[in-house]
Amino acid sequence: MVASTAQPAGTQGGPISWPVRSGAVPPLADGFSTRPETAPSLGMALVPGTAAVLVPSRAIADEWRDWLGSCGKTQLAVHYAESLWRTGEMELLVWVPATSRASVLAGYVEAAAAAIGTGPARDGESVAARFVSWLSETSRPWLIVLDDLSDAAELNGLWPSGPAGRVLVTTRNTGTLPPEAKAHVLPVGVLSPREALGYLMGRLTADPDQRLGAIDLVKDLGCEPLALAQASAVISESALSCRDYRAYFARRREQLAEADGGITPAAAAVTWTFSVEQADRLSPDGAAQSLLALAALLDGRGVPGAILTAQPARQYLAGEGADPVSQDRARGALQMLERAGLLEIDAAATWPTIRMSPVVQAAIRTAMPPEMLPRAARAVADALLEVWPEDDRGTGAAESLRSCAASLQQGAGDLLWVNGCHQVLLRAGQSLDSARLAGPAVAYWRDLVAVSDRVLGPGHPDTLVVGEQLARACLAAGRATDAVPWFQWVLSRRIRALGPDHPDTIEARRNLGHALVAAGQLDEAVTVLEGTVGDYERVRGPDHLDTLDARDELAAAQSGAGLLPAAIQLRQHTLALRERLQGARHPDTMTTRQKLADAYLADGRLKDAVGQYKKTLADRERVLGADHLDTIATRSSLGSAYHALGRIASTLQLYEQAQTGYERVLGADHPETLAHRANLAHAYYEAGRLTDAMTVLRDTVTRCERTLPPGDPLTQTVRESLANIAGG
Repeated sequence: MVASTAQPAGTQGGPISWPVRSGAVPPLADGFSTRPETAPSLGMALVPGTAAVLVPSRAIADEWRDWLGSCGKTQLAVHYAESLWRTGEMELLVWVPATSRASVLAGYVEAAAAAIGTGPARDGESVAARFVSWLSETSRPWLIVLDDLSDAAELNGLWPSGPAGRVLVTTRNTGTLPPEAKAHVLPVGVLSPREALGYLMGRLTADPDQRLGAIDLVKDLGCEPLALAQASAVISESALSCRDYRAYFARRREQLAEADGGITPAAAAVTWTFSVEQADRLSPDGAAQSLLALAALLDGRGVPGAILTAQPARQYLAGEGADPVSQDRARGALQMLERAGLLEIDAAATWPTIRMSPVVQAAIRTAMPPEMLPRAARAVADALLEVWPEDDRGTGAAESLRSCAASLQQGAGDLLWVNGCHQVLLRAGQSLDSARLAGPAVAYWRDLVAVSDRVLGPGHPDTLVVGEQLARACLAAGRATDAVPWFQWVLSRRIRALGPDHPDTIEARRNLGHALVAAGQLDEAVTVLEGTVGDYERVRGPDHLDTLDARDELAAAQSGAGLLPAAIQLRQHTLALRERLQGARHPDTMTTRQKLADAYLADGRLKDAVGQYKKTLADRERVLGADHLDTIATRSSLGSAYHALGRIASTLQLYEQAQTGYERVLGADHPETLAHRANLAHAYYEAGRLTDAMTVLRDTVTRCERTLPPGDPLTQTVRESLANIAGG
């Protein structure tokens, strides 16, 4: 019997080094106060096995939700998380932006890779479910911070819990918590007068005279954290004292109240206007104000700084017809905005990151002249597209870029559809696809199709492109039944626009056939793919590689539909052509030979199957190597053929070799490894090695329960196999 490799659950390529951090934790702001008088006692409320949620206090939320929602929740969460980390109380710290389901899934996938070693091949939903399951059982102390949770639906099925863990949520509304979340609600209000005065005095250290009037200014500002931060930034960068600022503040507040029907605005709704004016004074060429307009269209929780210094952004700062400003000038404008208290620059991040209060962003967008928005939106979209890596998997910036694209969509609306769908909208969806975030990808493309249909019309080429992306996303998400009508829709429009013999039309027909196979509509798939093969033979020629690929698709459909003789004949013909055109050891040729062997096995032609499997295995070992997954799969398939022939000794030898290969390449807890372990156990049982079969199945059940999502079919199958063998 093959022994399991000794690795942590699901590791890929080596043991995990503990403790583990995952996600970008924001830095503490300059002058951060622990708020000993007003901060909730997280240490007492958040013990292992519990959850807590930080929300604006009820009085604040009722009266000035938009402005006073920025009450310092995230900063308190940062301080708590970093304190636990520094004292060694946490072995796993995970920071997750929770503004969308995609961002939650991305955060969980990153954390799962760091903590339990999940490989990149699995979809985001299953990896996240496995991670949540692992959290519920691990004894390692962990903390998950879900920052700025916007909707309970984002956590559907993803609420983390476990006896060793703590969950900390920041949100504007406790109604965003999922029903299963039993959390201590901890309201966060304004600072106490003592805390506010201490903060203000700590920020004004260069010139003690500027502190004159600080006590009265703190009172006027209502001890609001955001207002204090903005006011102290302006004062420290000017010749004003607190007394001077207070006078300006009082006049401006009266003016705003008069303009709003006598309603007195929150202090931060006043102080941000002085920060903008201060930025103008620090940057008289207007670059800072222009850059502020761009930043207001992005996700202020984390803007990759490269966006705001990219060529389209610098061209926007220069104005139409002028040469783009230099990167140094753009960076200087960002620094002016930071000095004015309008944003923060986190230079320590993997990508220098810009952070900006969402309420300030909203105020800037509201104040933006209508004629300014179209140019700003186009510049931001072009800049996003410029900095977006062609392959963003594993870059760490993908989620930030997607979140910024989502913020831009919300702020710009239909402006991104002038002259067609802007490419950044497609790039954001493709990023979801490549990250295997299947559910969010389907939702994204469906929304994009609706907008394209409304703005551009159902017959526009961009609507067709987006519709095809939706079809592919449905297929990738395992929703083949949903994908079929979309592929039919694409095909009908391709025929209408391009004609039946255009390469894109033929490809669309092939895609439909593939979706029909996945949906189990095999008779329809055979009909569609027969037409596809005929199209390729007529347009490309009988020996073209596209034609051979289409024949392979048709043969797969025929096999699924039980038309094995027809499938075998087609596979034989295609194999002969591939050997002549591509060579016997080309990867495509080896794949076709493997599929021919599969068809022989299904048709009961066992000796023919063994012969083709042996040839495929020898070629793959020589070309791909013994540890390539295709080689390992062929070794297992050959074992299955020997099993059907009753040659149990050969079966066990090949199954054991395949098992060793899967464990070495994928890890002992990968689903593919676990499924093969179950096959090995059955072979042991049939060989009369009952003890070995029971041992393997018990170990496999334990691994399935620990690493797979609850209710996974493989877990149930292995449990039933164990019960049957034990009962027998």
